Amino acid sequence: MGRPREFDEGRAVEAASRVFWSKGYEATSTQDLCDATGLGRSSIYNTFTSKHHLFLRALTHYADTMTDRQARLLGEGGGSALERIRALLALIVRSEMETRDGGVSVGCFVVNTLTALAARDAGAAEVLDRDLRRRLALLRAVVEDGKRDGSITSSGDAEGLAWYLVAVVSGMRVAAQAGAGRAELDRIAAAGVDSLSR
Repeated sequence: MGRPREFDEGRAVEAASRVFWSKGYEATSTQDLCDATGLGRSSIYNTFTSKHHLFLRALTHYADTMTDRQARLLGEGGGSALERIRALLALIVRSEMETRDGGVSVGCFVVNTLTALAARDAGAAEVLDRDLRRRLALLRAVVEDGKRDGSITSSGDAEGLAWYLVAVVSGMRVAAQAGAGRAELDRIAAAGVDSLSR
């Protein structure tokens, strides 16, 4: 029987997630991962097999954590569906303000990976597609709630409006990376909410 691991694998994945998120897959070195996790090279490779496997674990961890957070917010019983969507977009604004570096947001690990890597990395594309399907299902359900409770009056169907909300959230994240501040992001969020009640 091998020696038990002397570190928390989950914490190592979380630490690696922060490095990959801020630097991107290609710019992250093994030494960066060692520094972030406190592990030696041999421990990283013995546990995670490769930098790429650790990256996929980190991306999955980040996507699941963020989508779980959004699911809890959208599933809360208080308020109309439109109010829950407004709260979701306010959460996106806050998170972009909290992840600024030198006045510019570091963005979303999911969006960053989608634009930089997914087209040529089947593993990353699979993680992102699974997360997208989950977020679409959550948004479709809240839009359907809004149509029932009367807070969403747009003539668009639930599927199309769910995709629209994914685009609004992704657009807000990219705008933040381009230097948009809180006031600009608040205006995008307000326009997104207004369009659902017209």
